[in-house]
Amino acid sequence: MQSNFALSFVTLSLLATTSIADAQHAMVSDQQLMRTLRGAAPQYILDHATILNMGPDGKMKVIKQGDNGWTCMDPGGAPMCADKAAMEWAEAWQAKGPAPQKLGFIYMLRGDNGASNTDPYATKPAPDNNWVKTGSHVMIVGAEAKGMMEGYPRDAKA
Repeated sequence: MQSNFALSFVTLSLLATTSIADAQHAMVSDQQLMRTLRGAAPQYILDHATILNMGPDGKMKVIKQGDNGWTCMDPGGAPMCADKAAMEWAEAWQAKGPAPQKLGFIYMLRGDNGASNTDPYATKPAPDNNWVKTGSHVMIVGAEAKGMMEGYPRDAKA
């Protein structure tokens, strides 16, 4: 499904931001993270965003406090910047709760490592999960985004 496609990219990526179990995400220095984030979103977003990096305990830590409502991170090869509503949506997804009744926006202008087009909780390719890697893109997430998907194909292979 097209909506699962967008959902999968965000959920796979953001799941890794809070999980030490994500073996694909090696710890990087704060300086390396800042280099990796260049180009993930427009520079004016990145310049004033809160920046998160994985700490030695496997938990995300703030390395720079922002003032524009955006949060940027690289959860395992998928550098991104998400607005406040998108971060709330990701937290709800991780908790397997209902999506907030908001519209969130995520920049992933450097692409990603892939996600399942049929299973938003898949962490690696499998013969039956339609793994798709995507180049530069943005995502619109949250319950309010559902209505926007009405005119798009619903098949995972579309």
